[in-house]
Amino acid sequence: MKTTPKKRAVIVGLFIFLGILFLLGGILTIGNLHSTFSRKVEVTAVFDDVNGLQAGNNVWFSGVKIGTVKKLSFYGDSRVLVELKLEEKSQQFIRKDAKAKISTDGLIGNKIIVIYGGTQAAAPVEDGDALGIEKQVSTEEMMDVLQENNQNLLQITTDFKAVSGKIASGQGSLGKLIQDESLYKTMDATMASLQRSSVNAEKLTAAVADYGTKLNKEGTLANDLVTDTTVFSSVQASVRQLEQTMVLATAAVDYLKSTTSNLNKATQNLDSKTTPVGVLLNDEQAAANLKGTLKNLETGSKKLDENLRAVQDNFLLRRYFKKKKKAEAKGDTIPN
Repeated sequence: MKTTPKKRAVIVGLFIFLGILFLLGGILTIGNLHSTFSRKVEVTAVFDDVNGLQAGNNVWFSGVKIGTVKKLSFYGDSRVLVELKLEEKSQQFIRKDAKAKISTDGLIGNKIIVIYGGTQAAAPVEDGDALGIEKQVSTEEMMDVLQENNQNLLQITTDFKAVSGKIASGQGSLGKLIQDESLYKTMDATMASLQRSSVNAEKLTAAVADYGTKLNKEGTLANDLVTDTTVFSSVQASVRQLEQTMVLATAAVDYLKSTTSNLNKATQNLDSKTTPVGVLLNDEQAAANLKGTLKNLETGSKKLDENLRAVQDNFLLRRYFKKKKKAEAKGDTIPN
């Protein structure tokens, strides 16, 4: 059976048409271009610097591609208005208070727009809404900051080199501390002293805590002094009595001081030869004379006694003394 040229052309055309359909389907599947035919929501954002963003770049939300950059145009004073086309199915998740920022697809990939944030209290975005933006640091600004940091790091390195040189040569306090062994020993002794002080402070703290525990323990003297008004009144009265006793003791001490002073003066008088007692105690001649006088008085007294006895035995006065004895025995008075 022979085919006519017209029928052959129809078959070839059919195969070519089917091939074009398969090619378009593959392209749409591989490039995800089927979203091109879905409904879009257009929103805008105004940036100070878009950092190389171009029309056709992707728009991402929570790691999912939801649209593309439609158009870029200048807006106001050196600002750029970016128009975004977002898929309608993502509209319900993007809120009016969401923000947009320029980021990079990978480390050195194409620029993209990232939409983030937003609260559930705000309504979903609508066609024509303007999103807020987050200012991004440009590459030039990053390089300027990096250059300034490098200069600061160089200055810090230079200063540290100078300081380390002085330390190594033993200059300054730190250099002396490292190089001077005696200073190190002094600091070591100081640290040991501080450690002992710390131990003593810890013991003192424990003692204070123990005393505080005793204060809170009922039935102890410390707790009674703090809480019992009767005990406190008794202690207060005892303190007042002690104060009075101290006053009396002070007066007694003053009296003893005065008595001691007088005794010292008397002792000085005893040692002095200008006073009668001092002469008797210190002058041997005066003491001898006094002893002789006392001996003479004793001898005179004995002789006087003997004379009185002799007078009593005298016949002229014997009668008188007998009457006197009788009168003394009766308790009468003797007439003259």
